[in-house]
Amino acid sequence: MGRMLAGGMAALLLVAGGLFWWSSRAGQTPLPQLAAAPPPPPAIEPLPQGDPDAKGKPPPMPAQARPETREQKRFARYDRDRDGIITRLEMMGSRTKAFKGLDKDGDNLLSFEEWAVATSDRFGAADGDKDGKLTPAEFATTAPKRSPKPKCKC
Repeated sequence: MGRMLAGGMAALLLVAGGLFWWSSRAGQTPLPQLAAAPPPPPAIEPLPQGDPDAKGKPPPMPAQARPETREQKRFARYDRDRDGIITRLEMMGSRTKAFKGLDKDGDNLLSFEEWAVATSDRFGAADGDKDGKLTPAEFATTAPKRSPKPKCKC
């Protein structure tokens, strides 16, 4: 009984010591600062109005294009119907072609064998000297090929 009581007291002392150590360490390190809120989008100025007594049409004003952020461009790639919302079908639609390429028997299920064959073929194609090992240069050939960017979205 005495040993159990001594063990309990020792455990309490260890917990109390840990709490004191933890609270002293917490006071020394500054807390991470939250990121500042992004600046509001620039206000769109109304087009200048001409004199109502003037004769003829006012000259055309150039359109003001707002530069999109990287995240806005990334979001727009997935938002296929441009409704401002990404559905699961829109998100996974870009991966459908790759999945169908791996699904050799066309049953819309990817078995381990189908995946293993594709992976083994990819490794074999990258292993140029056929030594069963990939060097960094050989491994770089396994990266997905990027399609060229269109020059203009006109």
